[in-house]
Amino acid sequence: MPRIFLPLINLRENQVSISGEKARYLTTVLRCATGDELIVFDGQGNCLRTRILKIDRREVLAEVLEEFDCNMESPLNIILVQGLLKGQKMDMVIQKATELGVKEVQPVITERSQLKDTRKVARWRKIAEEASRQSGRSIVPIIREPAELNQFLAGPDQLGQHGDTETRRHGEMKGFIFWEEGGVSLKEAVHKICTSTIHRVAVSPIHILIGPEGGLTNEEITTAEKRGLIVTTLGKRILRAETAAISAITLVQFLLGDLGY
Repeated sequence: MPRIFLPLINLRENQVSISGEKARYLTTVLRCATGDELIVFDGQGNCLRTRILKIDRREVLAEVLEEFDCNMESPLNIILVQGLLKGQKMDMVIQKATELGVKEVQPVITERSQLKDTRKVARWRKIAEEASRQSGRSIVPIIREPAELNQFLAGPDQLGQHGDTETRRHGEMKGFIFWEEGGVSLKEAVHKICTSTIHRVAVSPIHILIGPEGGLTNEEITTAEKRGLIVTTLGKRILRAETAAISAITLVQFLLGDLGY
């Protein structure tokens, strides 16, 4: 059944009106027709099963048949902290990270970043929206504006925005830095996290920090370690940054999330 994302679902006499680009998408790409059923989700875990009453490229009008909870989310609150990548590499990371269940992506500018500025945040948010729709997710992950890595790591109450009171009080992050120059195995790193905060793994943010094409400096690794992140290796082979991000998220979801069930 086709799915469409509407950030604010406004019901009018038990009907939903879809206009603009989304109406054109339904008519020209999905080729929906009158009488077809359609799932409308708001990105907050709420879904409507609807039937199309009227459709053209300007507006799609659908009646609501059923409202239901469509929580398809991982129990983990994964935040990908990704060094800015050039070209379409960042697009792919945003897309695949969304499909794999991250809740948030924080692009960061590092000392070795070849890209220091970008105007692609709106594009990345659109990619995340489309990936959420395609993969059947019930929310769309937050894609934040790029920040300097050191500022992100050193910022006061950095985790306050995620509502984790205990972590905010101690000023520590929880999660992993995946570094090509060494670190403990992911299995060992996960054991450390689960041993110290086993009752909070599924509710507090787990950060996955991946460097850009040039990697992270020793100073950046040291700073991240001081904030509580565990330096972790993905093995002996050196992976491209985009490969490392996708692999790291997949493995963490397998060991702690919903991919290992």
